[in-house]
This record gives sequence, structure tokens and C-alpha cells, in this order.
Amino acid sequence: MSGSAVTERALDAVRAKIAALETGGRGETPSLAFGDPRIDRCFPGGRGLPLHRWHEVGGEGMEAETAAAPAAFVALLARPLLKMGPAVWIARRDDLHPPGLAGLGFPAGGLVEVWVRDEAQALAAAEDALGASGVGAVVVEADACDLTAGRRLQLACEKGQATGFLIIRRPFGGGAKGTAGGSAAATRWSIASAPSAPAAGRPGLGAPRWRATLERCRGGRPGTWLFESPGAYSDTEIQDDAHPLRLVAELGDRQLAPAQPARPASPAIPFPVRGDGAVRRRA
Repeated sequence: MSGSAVTERALDAVRAKIAALETGGRGETPSLAFGDPRIDRCFPGGRGLPLHRWHEVGGEGMEAETAAAPAAFVALLARPLLKMGPAVWIARRDDLHPPGLAGLGFPAGGLVEVWVRDEAQALAAAEDALGASGVGAVVVEADACDLTAGRRLQLACEKGQATGFLIIRRPFGGGAKGTAGGSAAATRWSIASAPSAPAAGRPGLGAPRWRATLERCRGGRPGTWLFESPGAYSDTEIQDDAHPLRLVAELGDRQLAPAQPARPASPAIPFPVRGDGAVRRRA
């Protein structure tokens, strides 16, 4: 066995011990494997996304208001959990588009939509849904979640054996609230849309892609990847037995593209003005 393999196994053992300490010794937490060791090894025990926890997902720029890319990514993460029960989606703004989720293989029949007045009501509804029996996943859109509210969500996850996803969103604009004192989330993600690549020999758009950055993981380590969802928004049959997200590239340690040669300056073009023979440069 090579030295690098021994080191990796030792690191996995240390991560497992840290995860056990963070969960108060409650035993091994079930996980949802991505099916690719380049991703799964970043989570506690190298088993994939921890279940019966809640996860924070956000974006940058306009995504902080629309949350289109984070919502699509969360829908794909939560899709396999529908086998355990319906998904509850809690939001302040009535702009969720179930047909769009259906295009990702997320059936509308497994979705329960809840609209609330304010953020406090959203977090309270998420706590109730997570603690209920027979729920597979709970998605809640909120601007922030302080440590106290986060701990309440985690206790509800353990009680109902459900998995939660908090989408950081300001649906009506405004500045970010921010929180002090840390977070109780098991993981924190930053999601952005990425250009698709059509299949060889086929015109048009390819499968939707996302650049996903795992910024923080309890008992694990961060990473950045390029994902795509095969079969989404196409006539290709979506395979239920496979994870909805497929790894395209691991971006954390990628090399920068070689520098391109500078574009030569445009040649000077004679541009006579009133016969004075002046010369101007084309922009």
C-alpha cells in the first residue's frame, strides 16, 4: 500500500472521530453517496452527504435574490430523499415553478409548498416539518439562520429523521443580514450556474451544469466541482437509481489555462479629413 493511501486512511479515521465528537457520540449518521470518491471523500467517513442534518446553500450576485441556481441544485440533492417521504418547500415569495422542478426529475406529486409571511415563520415552519414523521426532506428559503435557530433545526432533523436544506435568499432584495456566533449547519455550499456542453454531434444546449463549492463541512473538507444533471430538460429518460448529479470536473486543484497571445493592434487606416491626410486608428 502506498504512503499516500495510508495517509488518506489515517485522515479518514481522524475525520470520523471529529464527526463523532460533533454529533455527541450519537453514532454513525446515514449518508447519501454521490457515487464518485472525489466528492464522497470530502464528507465524514468518505460516505457522502450526511442525512438527518440540515445544509446551507447560497449563491452570489443576483442569485442572492432569485436563488435560481441554488434551488435547482437543492432539488437535485433532495430528489433521492423522496423515496423516504414528500419534500416540504417553505418560502416567502410565491415564485416556485414546479414544472421546472419536474424537468429536473423532481416530481410535483412529491412536493408540498408552504408560503409564509416572514422569516421567523419560515424557520418555525421548517422546524415543525423536520420534526414530523414521514417527511423526506425540507427546503426553507431564508436570509439567515442564527446559531440558536440552527440548533433547533438540527434537533428537529434528529427527531423526525428528515434532512433539511436552507437556501440563503433575500426574495425582495435588500442587504444581507448576516449572523454572528457560527452556524449549526452540517455543510455550507455556494452554487453558481455554469455553461453547458452539448453532446458530441448534437446541436443545441447540453445538460444543465453548476459550479458547486463546498465551503464548509463538519468533520470533512472543502472542495469545488463542476456538476451536471444528465437527462434534465430533455427527452432522455432519467435514471432513478443513479445520483441526479454527475461530476464533470474537480476544480479545486485545476491548473490555470495557458496565457493566450496578445491580440495584435489593428492597423492604422488612412482617414482623410478635409484633404489634410490625417490618420486615425480603428477602434
